[in-house]
Amino acid sequence: MLCGMGEFDLIARYFTRPTARAVLGVGDDCALLQPAPGTQLAISSDMLVEGRHFFADVGPAALGHKALAVNLSDLAACGAKPLAFTLALSLPRADEAWLAGFSQGLFTLADAHGCELVGGDTTQGPLNICITVFGEVPVVNGKSQALLRSGARPGDDVYVSGTLGDARLALEALRGAVILPHGLLAQARQRLERPTPRVALGQALRGIASAAIDVSDGLLGDLRHILRASGAGATLDTAIAINLIATSQSADWAGAGIDPERQLAYTLAGGDDYELAFTAPASARDAVQAAALQAQTPVSRIGRIDADPGLRLLDAAGAPMQRRYASFDHFA
Repeated sequence: MLCGMGEFDLIARYFTRPTARAVLGVGDDCALLQPAPGTQLAISSDMLVEGRHFFADVGPAALGHKALAVNLSDLAACGAKPLAFTLALSLPRADEAWLAGFSQGLFTLADAHGCELVGGDTTQGPLNICITVFGEVPVVNGKSQALLRSGARPGDDVYVSGTLGDARLALEALRGAVILPHGLLAQARQRLERPTPRVALGQALRGIASAAIDVSDGLLGDLRHILRASGAGATLDTAIAINLIATSQSADWAGAGIDPERQLAYTLAGGDDYELAFTAPASARDAVQAAALQAQTPVSRIGRIDADPGLRLLDAAGAPMQRRYASFDHFA
């Protein structure tokens, strides 16, 4: 029992809603989902821990948004259409104002993607949020249309959606490592705390992309997962990566005193971007751009897949770079 409010009162007040697509939602021991005919279920879980994934002072609505957004980003990387999710929530206490804000942020994003809350659990303890999300992927002529990490082939182009590095910039500013003007910090913090899951782009890339992953731990680290799964290597043009900063909606990094080396590090290995990194055959360039236009999400071609293992970086002059960038690792 949570202080001041019973567990089931809490669930009923803040997390119980009528279901539209699920057969059975919150209130029984199990939820019941009925995937559409000719589809597979795509399932992913993510956990957010206070002090590890978010600061204690983050607004509850922003936290509700991000908790679901990081899971929807996994569905996007698979090319899946959101269906439903469960929520396991550990709370130090039943703070009604916090719960109202958290559920509002959670359900605003859920409603935008037609994703229903169908079950979960609550308990008293350190603030910890775990969401499991369910999506649908079409099966055509017996073949799943899911985007996987293992399909990249030599000669494929490497792409990334949106812009990179803003979330890491905000994180370093909140840690006190860099000093930012108020406007730039506010815009960068928005990218850190309210990421945009590229769900529409993931679905538009079905049948076009050869491999995909969401950029959660940093572009280079996440791209390496594709390379390992595909048994391939890659060469990236870092000048294009820097251009992703230049076209960012955030203000001019250089004007804020962020040196080029730090810009590159934040872009290549910053993490918390929740953009999509994907590969596609060179013959599909027009189709990729059409998918990006359909999803209203910009994409940039930043390199190519090679037969030789490893990840190679080229500078603005096309010369190999020796610098290595470490992406986020929970246990490193």
